Amino acid sequence: MKNRAHGIKDSARPLGSARGRLVRLRFGASPRREPHRRNCRLTMVKVLSICVLVVTVCLAASSVRSADKTPQIALRRTTNTSSSLYAKLQSVDIDDVRWTKGFWAERFDLCHKVMIPNMWQLLEDPQISHAYDNFLIAAGLKKGRHRGPKWHDGDFYKWLEAAAFVYGVTKDEKLNQQMDQIIDVIGRTQREDGYIHTPVIISQRSQSPDSTEFANRLDFETYNMGHLMTCACIHYRATGKATLLNIAKKAADFLYMVYKKSPQDLANNAICPSHYMGIIEMYRTTGEPRYLELAKALIDIRDPRLRGGKLTPAKAGETGTDHNQDRIPFRKQTKAVGHAVRANYLYAGAADVYAETGDKSLLAALEAIWHDVAYRKMYVNGATGALYDGASPDGSKNHEAIQLVHQAYGREYQLPNITAYNESCATVGFALWNWRMLAITAQARFADVLELALYNGVLSAISLDGKKFFYTNPLRVVEDLPFELRWSRKREPYISCFCCPPNVVRTIAEVSSFVYSISDEGIWVNLYGSNVLDTKFPDDSRVKLIQETDYPWDGTIRIILEDAPARDFSVFLRIPGWANGSIVKVNDKLAGYNLKTEQYFEVKRKWSAGDVIELVLPMPVKLIEANPLVEEVRNQAAIKRGPIVYCLESVDLPDGVKITDVSLPPAIKLKERFDEELFGGATILQGKAHVLAGSTWGEVLYRQISHQKPKAVDIRLIPYYAWGNRGKSEMAVWIPLR
Repeated sequence: MKNRAHGIKDSARPLGSARGRLVRLRFGASPRREPHRRNCRLTMVKVLSICVLVVTVCLAASSVRSADKTPQIALRRTTNTSSSLYAKLQSVDIDDVRWTKGFWAERFDLCHKVMIPNMWQLLEDPQISHAYDNFLIAAGLKKGRHRGPKWHDGDFYKWLEAAAFVYGVTKDEKLNQQMDQIIDVIGRTQREDGYIHTPVIISQRSQSPDSTEFANRLDFETYNMGHLMTCACIHYRATGKATLLNIAKKAADFLYMVYKKSPQDLANNAICPSHYMGIIEMYRTTGEPRYLELAKALIDIRDPRLRGGKLTPAKAGETGTDHNQDRIPFRKQTKAVGHAVRANYLYAGAADVYAETGDKSLLAALEAIWHDVAYRKMYVNGATGALYDGASPDGSKNHEAIQLVHQAYGREYQLPNITAYNESCATVGFALWNWRMLAITAQARFADVLELALYNGVLSAISLDGKKFFYTNPLRVVEDLPFELRWSRKREPYISCFCCPPNVVRTIAEVSSFVYSISDEGIWVNLYGSNVLDTKFPDDSRVKLIQETDYPWDGTIRIILEDAPARDFSVFLRIPGWANGSIVKVNDKLAGYNLKTEQYFEVKRKWSAGDVIELVLPMPVKLIEANPLVEEVRNQAAIKRGPIVYCLESVDLPDGVKITDVSLPPAIKLKERFDEELFGGATILQGKAHVLAGSTWGEVLYRQISHQKPKAVDIRLIPYYAWGNRGKSEMAVWIPLR
């Protein structure tokens, strides 16, 4: 594919560009006419001196550019696959898509005006989160000790990435100035060798004897640096400034140095490997080949026997675990195991490496693992990571091989509801993985799962006002549990483990970057929502279109071409797996009907300004059943309409009726109604369910089935993402059929 490049404004260019510009100005000056009597030799000397000076300055500028390796021009994309030889699709620039109205426009606006400033207040308050305070202390600008979890730096970088992306779209100068001040502090914390991790740096400032890097794999050093790298690439692309990118480059160089000297240190500290995605994005941004070398090596050295390219006996403490997905070499893995956040970050990073290298063994593993998740271990709302605590391999005949896991993928079809863990970060990681799989395959199944996760698993993690958060996301909540769970069953304004809230906020900020992809063939419409796309194809030809829709509440989408190149190209429309009977019209003429689902429908022609594509995706209410091997939901149904998963909340039940008292008739008729007042506007579902009056259990474990005739009761189902916003309540996604 031919690369597309955008020039960065002069004020934002690296030093080399400014010097080059100065040289051009000098060359452009017209020499003054000399009097004839002036000494010709003197004139020649001056000319030669000027030439020497010009060459010297040019060489200096070239040297600066070579040493700095900051690109002179840059594509401004969240994940930049424009030069990735094994990616079929490219994303568009940060500000190429602008929400205009509707569902995601409202959430982006809330992210800009509420989520980001509210989270900054939490992160900079030393009495609450300590995250920014840790940077101030590490920079020597304040006295104190490190407080909060070891991964708190990464939490802060995720918030900063959200701010950078929002700035890239809105050009909010207040955000720009705020980021400049913060980045100055971050830079002051970094050691000369590039190492940056506030717990260790603060400890080293106090000359603690235990202040050694990579001393404990649970210090999350590489995780923090990985989020720094991703954030830095977004900041550079959004602002054109290399201030944070230069910090990230030093950190990446440090990791490369560690890999060369002691690969086992990187292997042992690869938990929650955000640095796999980070180092690839640094390679894409800077073109530094060492970063690609490092990214490939990070996959290889996960094999506990492999150190520096040689097989050696594993040392004590270096054996791998299912919990960290490194008991088995990655290329031999076929199942998702262990900590779900770590797993999904690993899979996303491996997909990035494939996009650059075309290593088929990586893609084979990713396909097998994705199949295991999507068809055996994913919740109906797109969330992953079922277990608070478990064992892997669970039930193994080799008892000694069984290891403790937590926040983890469980067995195939092990999907409990009340105790569903479903950490919010795991859903974000799952979305990132599917986005990358979409880029390298151009297959709609990955966009389907991405959409499912965004609307349900991600949005449920944050309150409608943007100020409270879930760490875990169960599918059923009941009051009379005889045991406690680790995390609150209501959203909290602050969580002691604050990794999920900024991850959710940055994802909401960046949803616009998932809407479209481009290729040599044309535009791929991955997600639907009212927006304007103004972008360029890889051949640099411009295209502009407007998308108008009330999606996800209505399945009619209109796409108006405003500007298009004078040649044929395709518009690829994703037909979701749930959208049976879809039709497409172009300028009111039928172009396709009863379209195949979970595919892209291609419309190819020479387009003109004013052409209109109309896509109609039917959205009937559907009762969903699970594979019978999912024991927890046998003879139960979940309800979906379009991409939205629904739930029943006790707030909408008569007094005295519990969630567990309600059952659905299999032939229930659920009527849809858009409620402008509820949840800022949402389609709700209404119908009549069954209730067994007075079905108290007390201490009884088993009893004879009652032959009492159930009574009918009106119920109202709401979008799952909106539950828990009306006070304390019970909730259920899966409801028994009776």
